[in-house]
Amino acid sequence: MLRDITLGQYYQTDSVLHRMDSRVKLVATVIFILSLFVVDNFWGYLLAAAFLAVCVVLSHVPFRFMIKGMKAVMFLMLFAVVLNLFLTPGTPVVRIWKLKITDAGIALAAKMAIRLTLLIIGSSLMTLTTTPNHLTDGLESLLNPLKKLKVPVHEVAMMMSIALRFIPILLEETDKIMKAQIARGADFDTGNLIQKAKAMVPLLVPLFIAAFRRANDLAMAMEARCYRGGEGRTKMKPLVYQRRDRIAYGVLACYLAAAVVIGRLLPL
Repeated sequence: MLRDITLGQYYQTDSVLHRMDSRVKLVATVIFILSLFVVDNFWGYLLAAAFLAVCVVLSHVPFRFMIKGMKAVMFLMLFAVVLNLFLTPGTPVVRIWKLKITDAGIALAAKMAIRLTLLIIGSSLMTLTTTPNHLTDGLESLLNPLKKLKVPVHEVAMMMSIALRFIPILLEETDKIMKAQIARGADFDTGNLIQKAKAMVPLLVPLFIAAFRRANDLAMAMEARCYRGGEGRTKMKPLVYQRRDRIAYGVLACYLAAAVVIGRLLPL
């Protein structure tokens, strides 16, 4: 299950999205997430799904690799769907003892499931096609206007990139520790909630120790390379917009306009 989380991983291949400027991909991800909350009908969700499908095809990343990331959040999705099914007021459709499923609950649960699915796949697509270094440079460039407000833009972008990069590393470390504890007789599946929580202690303690050790090693490596923040730093490969990036911005503007018009004005 832990190996199924794709967020933070990078998939090495040659595609249009991989060669695209990281700033374009960051802006595209934000616009796509916003569009999911703008649309409110079938045609709007169909447009968002079609746009995402085109991006997946252009990325050359296997779709089954992206679907793996859904397994880790399946419980969260089911939990949200069940809550919307039974707690949304409306006309009762099905009654189960004192609980009832309403027509409005079914519609809201379906929208929630579609939004979460598209959101997770869309967010994973950005990290799968963007290296951590390019992600840091793109974040820093987009947040550059905040320097006028004395915001440490370079440090913020660096922290976000490191945190994102450490997700697959910590997951791999957790998987190794869990297998080692199971080989020593640990049981993480049986028992009530309190017993399962106690069983996690042998997993969390070495995980935290390993995380702090990695953080300390990273800090020492940065100090050994005379890292002193972003002031006065230059880049070996500065970000420069290409023709394909300008075309991508135009496509994003058209997509957002279409999402607003189709997702709000057209009937169900």
